[in-house]
Amino acid sequence: MTSVVRIGPAGALSAEEFRALRSLVGLMIPASSEYEVPGADDASILRDIASSLGRDHAAVRQALQVLNDLSGCAFAEAPDEMRETVTQRFRDAHPLLAAVLVAVTTRCYYRDDRVMRALGMEPRPPFPKGFEVEQGDWSLLDPVRERGKIYRDTP
Repeated sequence: MTSVVRIGPAGALSAEEFRALRSLVGLMIPASSEYEVPGADDASILRDIASSLGRDHAAVRQALQVLNDLSGCAFAEAPDEMRETVTQRFRDAHPLLAAVLVAVTTRCYYRDDRVMRALGMEPRPPFPKGFEVEQGDWSLLDPVRERGKIYRDTP
């Protein structure tokens, strides 16, 4: 019987896919003792990633299969150097799938309280308090304003 990791209504990752995801996100964002942050392969962050795939579930499963195919074996079982090489080949050959993996990983990584504290931010949602945003150069929007309206009014 194949074991699965439940990720909500969209489906589940097999145990092999989950191991491949752990290996991949650990390469993408490794732990840092210098900055005192966990890697994206940290158990709680990885659970958040796996349970937050939503509409990206099929693309992530496809990406993990491509990584296995490029490895010639289970991606998670490949030696470290081979995984790095395969990951780079994957990024070059499948930029759209790589972008999905980056999005789902960073979305969950940067909402982890430990990561937020390491960045000097209070670990809380942005609302209702909001965050102070440094004012920038509003003249950068002049070309957009000069372009004029590019949409139709609704009836």
